[in-house]
Amino acid sequence: MPRPRPRLRSAVLATTAAALAGLLATTGTATPAQGHGDRHRAVHPELRHRLVAYYDFDHPLRGDPDRERDLGRSGSTLDLVNGGAAMRVPDRAHRGSGRAVQTRQVDPAVAGNDDWKAGVYAPTGLPSLHAFNGAAGASVLGWFKMLGDGPAPNSNTAAPGDRFNAIGLAGVLTGDSDGHAVRALLELITVDGELRLVALGRRLDGGESQTFAAAGDWRTLLPVGEWVFLAATFDFTDGSMALYRNGRPLDGFYTRTDDPWQVAGPGRHRATATDPRGIKIGGSFPQDTREQNPCDCRMDSLMFLDRVVPARQVEKQYRHVTGGR
Repeated sequence: MPRPRPRLRSAVLATTAAALAGLLATTGTATPAQGHGDRHRAVHPELRHRLVAYYDFDHPLRGDPDRERDLGRSGSTLDLVNGGAAMRVPDRAHRGSGRAVQTRQVDPAVAGNDDWKAGVYAPTGLPSLHAFNGAAGASVLGWFKMLGDGPAPNSNTAAPGDRFNAIGLAGVLTGDSDGHAVRALLELITVDGELRLVALGRRLDGGESQTFAAAGDWRTLLPVGEWVFLAATFDFTDGSMALYRNGRPLDGFYTRTDDPWQVAGPGRHRATATDPRGIKIGGSFPQDTREQNPCDCRMDSLMFLDRVVPARQVEKQYRHVTGGR
């Protein structure tokens, strides 16, 4: 049988590629990362194969700039809630970045749903985040720049001096979450009357949360106007957590001394075997039904992994994009 002519073969390949692109545009779902190449140039090689979700805010969904492609393996496309494409701003968190996402409170005097935040939500669980179903651990990493100096005014109450008790950064929701409850979260929250940088996790859906709070002043850890690399890890097998800043572990303390994750007894301890209902970034309720804990900040290179990232790899990731500074 004669071999296809080069011109005919090229036409066939072009037609196939066009058909695939059309299918992706119709489904509105980003292709899960199969290779790495340029899309993962800012990720250390030891982490690339383990990324469940990864957002650098330089990859809007084709045909829908109000959504952001997931460069991890899950293909969990993010919604840029309320601000849409305007939330992508030209601000380099590190030498491998381009744009960042801007989140903020819009009108503190109105109990509306107009705050800028990002995320994805599915009331029956998100199958693309199945890697966190029954996971032994989780990690959340990313770059953060604070633009405000404290929790925002509470738009859900009439008291003029009332403020939210937390500032939401980024996290994975539980399998039964209303848009607020989390399985693994980085945030700033009030602990014993003082705002602190924390890792907050929950092993069991409907169960108690545990918080690991950084000992240092949050204003020193996250100076206004400065990009900082943060990481939080959650080990569901033994109840341990850790926080890192610019590649180095932070001293801290657990806010509870009992066993909120119920890991003291025998058996194999893992997260609840449910698919998370989504991801929240810059505040709670990514389905946009309520305003809660808005963050006046910018974020970039957000990574969500279904395992505990060791301290040495957190440091390697930081040095990978900063040149060891």
